[in-house]
Amino acid sequence: MEFGAVLQTNPPAARTIQLAQLAEAHGFSHVWTFDSHLLWEEPYVIHSQILAQTRRIKVGPFVTNPATRDWTVTASTFATLNEMFGNRTVCGIGRGDSAVRVTNGKPTTIAELREAIHVIRELGNSRAVEYHGSTLRFPWSVGSELEVWVAAYGPMALKLTGEVGDGFILQLADLDIAEWMIRTVRDAAAAAGRDPAAVKFCVAAPMYIGEDLAHQRDQSRWFGGMVGNHVADIVAKYGAHGAVPDALTDYIRGREGYDYNEHGRAGNTHTDFVPDEIVDRFCVLGTADEHIAKLKKLADLGVDQFAGYLQHDNKEETLRVYGETVIPALSEHLTAKA
Repeated sequence: MEFGAVLQTNPPAARTIQLAQLAEAHGFSHVWTFDSHLLWEEPYVIHSQILAQTRRIKVGPFVTNPATRDWTVTASTFATLNEMFGNRTVCGIGRGDSAVRVTNGKPTTIAELREAIHVIRELGNSRAVEYHGSTLRFPWSVGSELEVWVAAYGPMALKLTGEVGDGFILQLADLDIAEWMIRTVRDAAAAAGRDPAAVKFCVAAPMYIGEDLAHQRDQSRWFGGMVGNHVADIVAKYGAHGAVPDALTDYIRGREGYDYNEHGRAGNTHTDFVPDEIVDRFCVLGTADEHIAKLKKLADLGVDQFAGYLQHDNKEETLRVYGETVIPALSEHLTAKA
């Protein structure tokens, strides 16, 4: 299993870069950042500095969307970073949440997301693509490599992910829901004639190492509110039962709106509807041994990467314990002498 750290690009940017360096030092393979240009600083500018000040870490947005940037601009950014730093980028993309809703926009359609994935991936891999009636390519880009991982919850988005995604980003760590969604994506890949094993699976959730579970829950409850935004869209479109497991939809019954000014922030004031049970199921909390136990179960389901959100008050210690204890426990063990 690989490990990623998910950061917000809060000022000062030097702090985000420092955490990325620390993640690399502790054995993480990826650093992901939120992409919401009004709420936080521009991620791609910071990505360039993370890449410049690390040696092997891969970076990407968690997640970008087709609405806030022209798709060719997005692809050009990735191709440029790859030319500068040697193919160390991944494009995480979804229909759009905070970046579009803060500007009173709406998430894009599945059809738009499908087309955006195609355009970004082709250009980001130094290939030509049809776009707005013309055949385009970057004449300066040779040998760029870019995977596109799709963030999804609903049935249509999961189907799309299986059909076209290089990877699937599931932003919650509930074992039962993860099993259902991974199976749904794999079935869609097989139906499309793809090898289901070719789709990489990334589970993302808050990770917090510590002994005080009540405090960890309070620091991580924001995540249930963020997931609830997407669940509310699913319920509005499909109803409360049937489209996805009830375990995902039942808990938002007490949801009363959402304040994006506090999006992704520990201690926000509008996630009281999220019960402790959901926090425990959706997040990875507790001691190192408890993290290892849950992550092993996710690995058994076929999860290739766990990406841990670090929006809490124990960032450095959590990274340290992951580097010294958790990551080694999930890694292949080799011996010097048989």
